[in-house]
Amino acid sequence: MEQNEVLVKRLKREIIDATIATGEGHIASAFSILDLLWVLYDKVLNITVENYNNDDRNHFILSKGHASLGLFAVLAEKKFFKKDELKNFAKYDSILGGHPDCNKVSGIETSTGSLGHGFPMAIGMALGMRIRKINKRIFVIVGDGECNEGAIWESALLASHHKLNNITCIVDYNHSTDRALNLGNLAEKFAAFGWHTINIDGHNHLEIYNAASCYHNEKPVAIIAETVKGYGVKMMENNPAWHHKSPTKEELKTILEELN
Repeated sequence: MEQNEVLVKRLKREIIDATIATGEGHIASAFSILDLLWVLYDKVLNITVENYNNDDRNHFILSKGHASLGLFAVLAEKKFFKKDELKNFAKYDSILGGHPDCNKVSGIETSTGSLGHGFPMAIGMALGMRIRKINKRIFVIVGDGECNEGAIWESALLASHHKLNNITCIVDYNHSTDRALNLGNLAEKFAAFGWHTINIDGHNHLEIYNAASCYHNEKPVAIIAETVKGYGVKMMENNPAWHHKSPTKEELKTILEELN
Protein backbone atom coordinates (compact mmCIF):
# COMPACT_ATOMS: atom_id res chain seq x y z
CA MET A 1 0.00 0.00 0.00
CA GLU A 2 1.30 3.42 -0.96
CA GLN A 3 1.92 5.76 1.96
CA ASN A 4 -0.13 8.84 1.11
CA GLU A 5 2.13 11.37 2.82
CA VAL A 6 1.12 14.30 0.61
CA LEU A 7 -2.57 13.89 1.44
CA VAL A 8 -1.94 13.41 5.17
CA LYS A 9 0.22 16.56 5.26
CA ARG A 10 -2.58 18.49 3.56
CA LEU A 11 -5.07 17.24 6.15
CA LYS A 12 -2.68 18.40 8.88
CA ARG A 13 -2.56 21.88 7.33
CA GLU A 14 -6.36 21.92 7.29
CA ILE A 15 -6.40 20.91 10.96
CA ILE A 16 -4.02 23.75 11.78
CA ASP A 17 -6.12 26.22 9.79
CA ALA A 18 -9.23 25.12 11.69
CA THR A 19 -7.70 26.14 15.02
CA ILE A 20 -6.49 29.61 14.07
CA ALA A 21 -9.73 31.60 14.46
CA THR A 22 -10.68 30.39 17.95
CA GLY A 23 -7.38 29.10 19.33
CA GLU A 24 -9.10 25.84 20.28
CA GLY A 25 -8.41 22.19 19.56
CA HIS A 26 -6.11 19.32 20.46
CA ILE A 27 -3.83 19.48 17.42
CA ALA A 28 -1.14 17.09 18.69
CA SER A 29 -3.71 14.42 19.58
CA ALA A 30 -5.29 14.74 16.13
CA PHE A 31 -1.89 14.33 14.47
CA SER A 32 -1.25 11.24 16.60
CA ILE A 33 -4.21 9.35 15.11
CA LEU A 34 -4.53 10.91 11.65
CA ASP A 35 -2.76 8.06 9.82
CA LEU A 36 -4.95 5.53 11.64
CA LEU A 37 -8.11 7.42 10.73
CA TRP A 38 -7.19 7.88 7.09
CA VAL A 39 -6.42 4.19 6.48
CA LEU A 40 -9.62 3.12 8.25
CA TYR A 41 -11.86 5.46 6.27
CA ASP A 42 -10.07 5.05 2.97
CA LYS A 43 -9.38 1.30 2.94
CA VAL A 44 -11.16 -0.58 5.72
CA LEU A 45 -14.48 0.73 6.98
CA ASN A 46 -16.45 0.96 3.72
CA ILE A 47 -18.32 3.92 5.19
CA THR A 48 -19.62 6.38 2.60
CA VAL A 49 -22.12 9.21 2.51
CA GLU A 50 -24.41 6.94 0.47
CA ASN A 51 -24.41 3.88 2.76
CA TYR A 52 -24.07 5.60 6.14
CA ASN A 53 -27.70 5.10 7.15
CA ASN A 54 -27.87 1.38 6.52
CA ASP A 55 -26.24 -1.74 7.95
CA ASP A 56 -24.16 -2.58 4.87
CA ARG A 57 -20.97 -1.13 6.33
CA ASN A 58 -18.59 -1.33 9.25
CA HIS A 59 -18.79 1.09 12.18
CA PHE A 60 -16.31 3.40 13.88
CA ILE A 61 -16.20 5.17 17.26
CA LEU A 62 -13.56 7.70 18.30
CA SER A 63 -13.51 7.10 22.04
CA LYS A 64 -10.74 9.68 22.62
CA GLY A 65 -13.10 12.43 21.54
CA HIS A 66 -10.72 15.33 22.19
CA ALA A 67 -8.88 14.29 19.00
CA SER A 68 -12.00 15.25 17.04
CA LEU A 69 -10.12 17.51 14.63
CA GLY A 70 -8.48 14.48 13.05
CA LEU A 71 -11.86 12.83 12.50
CA PHE A 72 -13.43 16.04 11.20
CA ALA A 73 -10.64 16.50 8.65
CA VAL A 74 -11.10 12.94 7.35
CA LEU A 75 -14.90 13.19 7.23
CA ALA A 76 -14.64 16.45 5.29
CA GLU A 77 -12.21 14.79 2.85
CA LYS A 78 -14.77 11.99 2.41
CA LYS A 79 -17.48 14.61 1.71
CA PHE A 80 -19.64 14.07 4.80
CA PHE A 81 -19.77 17.85 5.06
CA LYS A 82 -18.28 20.81 3.18
CA LYS A 83 -14.64 21.55 3.89
CA ASP A 84 -15.42 25.20 4.49
CA GLU A 85 -17.09 24.10 7.73
CA LEU A 86 -13.67 23.24 9.18
CA LYS A 87 -12.92 26.96 9.40
CA ASN A 88 -15.88 27.31 11.79
CA PHE A 89 -14.44 24.80 14.25
CA ALA A 90 -15.27 25.62 17.88
CA LYS A 91 -17.26 28.75 17.00
CA TYR A 92 -20.50 29.31 18.86
CA ASP A 93 -22.87 28.20 16.09
CA SER A 94 -20.62 25.58 14.44
CA ILE A 95 -21.53 21.92 14.06
CA LEU A 96 -17.88 21.11 14.86
CA GLY A 97 -17.06 21.26 18.55
CA GLY A 98 -14.17 20.16 20.71
CA HIS A 99 -15.70 16.68 20.82
CA PRO A 100 -17.69 14.80 18.15
CA ASP A 101 -21.48 15.29 18.32
CA CYS A 102 -23.55 12.70 16.47
CA ASN A 103 -26.57 15.02 16.51
CA LYS A 104 -24.75 17.70 14.52
CA VAL A 105 -22.18 15.99 12.28
CA SER A 106 -23.01 13.43 9.59
CA GLY A 107 -20.68 10.45 9.82
CA ILE A 108 -20.30 10.51 13.61
CA GLU A 109 -21.58 7.23 15.12
CA THR A 110 -21.98 8.47 18.67
CA SER A 111 -21.03 11.50 20.74
CA THR A 112 -17.84 10.98 22.76
CA GLY A 113 -15.46 12.98 24.90
CA SER A 114 -15.81 11.73 28.44
CA LEU A 115 -12.87 9.33 28.43
CA GLY A 116 -13.53 5.63 28.83
CA HIS A 117 -17.11 5.80 27.51
CA GLY A 118 -16.71 5.27 23.77
CA PHE A 119 -15.16 1.82 24.20
CA PRO A 120 -18.04 0.32 26.24
CA MET A 121 -20.50 1.80 23.74
CA ALA A 122 -18.60 0.01 20.98
CA ILE A 123 -18.81 -3.24 22.96
CA GLY A 124 -22.56 -2.80 23.25
CA MET A 125 -22.85 -2.18 19.50
CA ALA A 126 -20.80 -5.29 18.74
CA LEU A 127 -23.00 -7.42 20.98
CA GLY A 128 -26.15 -5.93 19.47
CA MET A 129 -24.93 -6.63 15.95
CA ARG A 130 -24.26 -10.25 16.87
CA ILE A 131 -27.78 -10.62 18.29
CA ARG A 132 -29.22 -9.10 15.11
CA LYS A 133 -26.97 -11.34 12.99
CA ILE A 134 -25.37 -8.36 11.21
CA ASN A 135 -22.03 -9.56 9.85
CA LYS A 136 -20.12 -6.28 10.10
CA ARG A 137 -17.31 -5.02 12.32
CA ILE A 138 -16.88 -2.30 14.94
CA PHE A 139 -13.63 -0.33 15.16
CA VAL A 140 -12.83 1.95 18.10
CA ILE A 141 -9.82 4.15 18.84
CA VAL A 142 -8.92 4.72 22.48
CA GLY A 143 -6.04 6.72 23.92
CA ASP A 144 -3.34 5.37 26.19
CA GLY A 145 -4.29 7.90 28.87
CA GLU A 146 -7.86 6.71 28.48
CA CYS A 147 -6.65 3.23 29.43
CA ASN A 148 -6.29 4.55 32.97
CA GLU A 149 -10.08 4.33 33.17
CA GLY A 150 -11.56 1.23 34.81
CA ALA A 151 -14.37 1.16 32.23
CA ILE A 152 -11.80 0.27 29.57
CA TRP A 153 -10.77 -2.92 31.34
CA GLU A 154 -14.30 -3.84 32.39
CA SER A 155 -15.29 -3.57 28.73
CA ALA A 156 -12.27 -5.60 27.64
CA LEU A 157 -13.32 -8.40 29.99
CA LEU A 158 -16.91 -8.29 28.72
CA ALA A 159 -15.83 -8.47 25.08
CA SER A 160 -13.61 -11.50 25.63
CA HIS A 161 -16.26 -13.23 27.77
CA HIS A 162 -18.77 -12.95 24.93
CA LYS A 163 -16.09 -13.77 22.30
CA LEU A 164 -16.91 -10.62 20.37
CA ASN A 165 -14.69 -11.21 17.38
CA ASN A 166 -16.50 -8.44 15.48
CA ILE A 167 -14.77 -5.66 17.44
CA THR A 168 -11.28 -4.22 16.97
CA CYS A 169 -9.86 -1.80 19.52
CA ILE A 170 -6.99 0.40 18.37
CA VAL A 171 -4.93 1.93 21.17
CA ASP A 172 -3.25 5.21 20.25
CA TYR A 173 -0.13 4.46 22.31
CA ASN A 174 1.66 7.81 22.07
CA HIS A 175 2.96 7.51 25.67
CA SER A 176 1.52 10.88 26.66
CA THR A 177 0.31 9.32 29.89
CA ASP A 178 3.69 7.88 30.90
CA ARG A 179 4.43 10.80 33.22
CA ALA A 180 1.25 10.12 35.19
CA LEU A 181 1.02 6.34 34.92
CA ASN A 182 3.26 4.08 32.85
CA LEU A 183 1.03 1.44 31.28
CA GLY A 184 3.90 -0.83 30.26
CA ASN A 185 3.23 -3.58 27.73
CA LEU A 186 -0.36 -2.99 26.62
CA ALA A 187 -0.32 -5.94 24.23
CA GLU A 188 0.39 -8.28 27.14
CA LYS A 189 -2.34 -6.64 29.21
CA PHE A 190 -5.01 -7.02 26.51
CA ALA A 191 -3.85 -10.58 25.87
CA ALA A 192 -4.26 -11.35 29.57
CA PHE A 193 -7.85 -10.10 29.24
CA GLY A 194 -8.48 -12.59 26.43
CA TRP A 195 -7.83 -10.46 23.34
CA HIS A 196 -5.81 -11.27 20.24
CA THR A 197 -3.17 -8.51 20.14
CA ILE A 198 -1.04 -6.93 17.41
CA ASN A 199 1.74 -4.35 17.74
CA ILE A 200 2.22 -1.89 14.88
CA ASP A 201 3.80 1.40 13.87
CA GLY A 202 0.73 3.65 14.02
CA HIS A 203 2.06 5.91 11.26
CA ASN A 204 2.82 3.16 8.73
CA HIS A 205 -0.17 2.78 6.44
CA LEU A 206 0.62 -0.77 5.33
CA GLU A 207 0.99 -1.97 8.92
CA ILE A 208 -2.25 -0.22 9.88
CA TYR A 209 -4.13 -1.79 6.97
CA ASN A 210 -2.80 -5.30 7.59
CA ALA A 211 -3.62 -5.14 11.30
CA ALA A 212 -7.09 -3.68 10.73
CA SER A 213 -7.79 -6.46 8.23
CA CYS A 214 -6.96 -9.10 10.85
CA TYR A 215 -9.89 -11.19 12.07
CA HIS A 216 -9.83 -13.82 14.82
CA ASN A 217 -12.34 -16.68 14.94
CA GLU A 218 -13.05 -16.41 18.66
CA LYS A 219 -11.38 -13.34 20.14
CA PRO A 220 -11.72 -9.57 19.86
CA VAL A 221 -8.66 -7.88 18.37
CA ALA A 222 -6.55 -5.19 20.05
CA ILE A 223 -4.11 -3.22 17.90
CA ILE A 224 -1.45 -1.44 19.92
CA ALA A 225 -0.41 1.41 17.63
CA GLU A 226 2.89 3.02 18.62
CA THR A 227 2.43 6.67 17.69
CA VAL A 228 4.00 10.07 18.31
CA LYS A 229 1.87 12.85 19.72
CA GLY A 230 2.12 15.80 17.33
CA TYR A 231 3.61 13.54 14.64
CA GLY A 232 5.00 15.41 11.64
CA VAL A 233 5.78 18.71 13.38
CA LYS A 234 9.03 18.72 15.34
CA MET A 235 8.06 21.41 17.85
CA MET A 236 4.93 19.44 18.75
CA GLU A 237 6.28 15.92 18.85
CA ASN A 238 6.11 14.49 22.39
CA ASN A 239 5.89 18.05 23.77
CA PRO A 240 3.27 18.27 26.57
CA ALA A 241 2.92 22.03 25.99
CA TRP A 242 1.02 21.24 22.78
CA HIS A 243 -1.71 19.13 24.39
CA HIS A 244 -4.16 22.01 23.98
CA LYS A 245 -2.45 24.92 22.26
CA SER A 246 -2.89 27.01 19.15
CA PRO A 247 0.21 28.28 17.32
CA THR A 248 1.43 31.86 17.40
CA LYS A 249 2.07 33.62 14.08
CA GLU A 250 5.76 32.72 14.26
CA GLU A 251 5.02 29.09 15.17
CA LEU A 252 2.41 28.87 12.42
CA LYS A 253 4.93 29.93 9.78
CA THR A 254 7.40 27.28 10.92
CA ILE A 255 4.72 24.56 11.08
CA LEU A 256 3.34 25.28 7.61
CA GLU A 257 6.85 25.27 6.13
CA GLU A 258 7.41 21.82 7.65
CA LEU A 259 4.07 20.52 6.34
CA ASN A 260 4.57 21.82 2.77
